[in-house]
Amino acid sequence: MSDQRDVVIIGAGSSGLSAAKELQRLGISTTVIEGSHRIGGRAYSEELVPGTWFDLGCAWLTDGDDNPFARIADSLGILLGRSTWEAYNNTDNHRFIHNGVRLGREEHDACRRYYDESYEAVAVAAGTDPEPSMSDVIDLESPYAPPFLESVATGWGVDVDGVSCADNTTSTGELGYPVPHGYGNLVAAWGADVEVTLNARAERIDWSGPGVAVETPKGTVKADLVLVTVSTGMMASGEIAFDPLLPDWKLEAIQGLPMGTENKMGLAFDTDVFGPEGRGHHTVWSDNADSAKVDVNGMGFNSVSVFTGGRHGIWLEKQGPQACHDFAVDRVAEIFGNDIRKHVVRSITTAWSSEPWTYGSWACALPGQAHQREPLGQALDDRMFFAGEATSIGSQGTCDGAYKSGIRAAEEIAAHIKGTARDRRPLRTPDPCFSRLHAPRR
Repeated sequence: MSDQRDVVIIGAGSSGLSAAKELQRLGISTTVIEGSHRIGGRAYSEELVPGTWFDLGCAWLTDGDDNPFARIADSLGILLGRSTWEAYNNTDNHRFIHNGVRLGREEHDACRRYYDESYEAVAVAAGTDPEPSMSDVIDLESPYAPPFLESVATGWGVDVDGVSCADNTTSTGELGYPVPHGYGNLVAAWGADVEVTLNARAERIDWSGPGVAVETPKGTVKADLVLVTVSTGMMASGEIAFDPLLPDWKLEAIQGLPMGTENKMGLAFDTDVFGPEGRGHHTVWSDNADSAKVDVNGMGFNSVSVFTGGRHGIWLEKQGPQACHDFAVDRVAEIFGNDIRKHVVRSITTAWSSEPWTYGSWACALPGQAHQREPLGQALDDRMFFAGEATSIGSQGTCDGAYKSGIRAAEEIAAHIKGTARDRRPLRTPDPCFSRLHAPRR
């Protein structure tokens, strides 16, 4: 890692990989370093049982065919679960289970109205100054508040008292397609042609100039520019030293966009315990305050994903994998009965709040801080650039939002290099074969 390149990219998640591909397409040399042992970042798949994949991070292609990864999957010959769209996108197929009993039609409709009214109140509050939290504008005394609070905690990774109304309102992604063989596997296959130095954590970034120097356990990488794609949790941790220190306005952006935590528990069963009508979304809650969101058989296998987030998600994570397993099995049993317990064959649980490469699932704006996504993405001294889902507006918290931010940062870098470095070689005309995507080896 001694040869100086045009750009050093820190992080090989979706944003770092898309930036590397775009810069290389434009003839700009890059070095990509990644602290982990793998690429993909928060897109990561593991096998629950042979042939059944579980995504520990992102699992659904938001916005369906409008998601760039839908086109990438098609080009790679990777199957998407397009046929499950209707089963999951229809609000009537979102079941609500209270104390082990599914809501009847009248209660279901009342619950849906509460959701709609709550989101309408949040949208109105998004334009006020000072901005309240979501908890300040919804009816917390409603009998349907518990499932709504769970949906916010899992959807944002933060409880309603810590979520920005404006951030919620600008999020435009709609539920799309699952990736039966793993969204993480899709990202890894797409990024396989990018040269990445793994186990090379950025420890110090010297941007005092000219150029930049990034210190890693494997040596120092020098370049003209640096692109930082790590999470706000990583930047706030202090584990990457910046020399000189980041300016106050950049630190305020990082602090205004702390990481939320959504943890997932995947359960595999040895038979179909759900029945022909079981597939879809379920929200479960009880009077003893146990609640969760449960996606049943989304990937077309005998499996479920159980979600919990916010304070409860972090608390449960700290109790350990067995507690997470028991919690998940109990929630599924509330939906399909206790007989399902004897058919559980394996579980996988996540621990995103303590994940050392991110310290959370995604960035969630504090009340009054949604505007910080734009300054977070702004470059410093035309030498240090920033990308990642936290810098995205509209697709925040998503893999495709991170992808798009990497393209945006690459375009900014290319414009800077083309506009200021007159003594450089001209940008090459892209080789049409260079960016050809290759199917993963099986």
